[in-house]
Amino acid sequence: MSMDNQGIKQRFGIIGNSIGLNRAIDIAKQVAPTDISVLVSGESGTGKEVMPQIIHNLSHRKHNKYIAVNCGALPEGTIDSELFGHVKGAFTGANSDRAGYFEEANGGTIFLDEVAEMPLQTQVRLLRVLESGEFIRVGSSKVQKTDVRIIAATNKHIPEEIDKGKFREDLYYRLSTVPLELPPLRNRKEDIELIFRKFAVDFSDKYRMPVIQLADDAKHILVNYRWPGNIRQLRNVTEQLSVIESDRKVSKETLINYLPEAYQSRLPVLANKSEQTSDLNEREILYKVLFDMKKDLNQLKSLVLDMMESGGSSNLNPENSAFVQQLMNDNSIEIVSDDSPISIAPQKEEFHQPIQIHEEVEESLSLADKEKEFIVKALKKHNNKRKYAAKDLGISERTLYRKIKEYNI
Repeated sequence: MSMDNQGIKQRFGIIGNSIGLNRAIDIAKQVAPTDISVLVSGESGTGKEVMPQIIHNLSHRKHNKYIAVNCGALPEGTIDSELFGHVKGAFTGANSDRAGYFEEANGGTIFLDEVAEMPLQTQVRLLRVLESGEFIRVGSSKVQKTDVRIIAATNKHIPEEIDKGKFREDLYYRLSTVPLELPPLRNRKEDIELIFRKFAVDFSDKYRMPVIQLADDAKHILVNYRWPGNIRQLRNVTEQLSVIESDRKVSKETLINYLPEAYQSRLPVLANKSEQTSDLNEREILYKVLFDMKKDLNQLKSLVLDMMESGGSSNLNPENSAFVQQLMNDNSIEIVSDDSPISIAPQKEEFHQPIQIHEEVEESLSLADKEKEFIVKALKKHNNKRKYAAKDLGISERTLYRKIKEYNI
């Protein structure tokens, strides 16, 4: 019997009516009668674990087992045994044969949460199950068959994991026959206050206390906060307010105490240098390099003009004097200034080439041009060896290969 969206929400405790949420439920309803694989994606705390339950309970497998497995919580040394089983003596501690989750879920559905955390060796085994329904217990040579519906979920961007060599591309395409994405809470603003009220009532019943309510200015903060932890964070904040606050009318000032950096978190900020380097993608890194080069070039031109007008580095203004000191501390260059024309030359070279002042021509800031230029230089530096060029550029060899084809290098 088919069920409408409202019935599904009531049955599975889903709150909200945003477009993104309704779209996800529609997809779950449409794929439920089939056996095709589904990949549920979305940020942590968005409720991805509910979608596999909807799919299973609306499918012809609903009377068989539904097993949920958190791949990130299983140690790498035992995950194969947990998923596919093992035979007696397969490893230390294997005192008897054991059936794995794929064997136990035969005829039903298995939900693989945090699938991007799965080791590569296990990914190969999973791919075989998806392609042929076959698996082998650890320590055995006997091929067994299973008939399971596989639904996976991840909060990671798997194409990026593929580029890093941490996830198999063929497995990704087999899992994501139907992609299903759950929107983050910040994109469901019309649902936030409704979810808060539901949690407030739940905790009022649980702790036998009056229901907390929000003042109008507090509602504005609640709706416009970014909620990095999504529904899970909103639930925790509501529970804290319900237990701790004696005044059941929550003001803006009170709510902010429970929302670290309530305003700053809505703005794009750069973390410390190490985090910035690891988190920025290739395009952002190139932008930063380009603008840093532009800034240094303009400051260098200003320095040269200042030195020529003042008659030497000793008469520079404070800003350019500090820049000169920075250049002299850098082992790669030195400033040469006597009564002859001023020059800036590499250290440990036996010549000084005078700088000629010329009319400034606006340089190209085309990202594509600069990106191509960097790639050409890296390839030339490493004699067209893509592996070392990619490492020098800070990108994967797969990405470098794609860029070479894109720019026809």
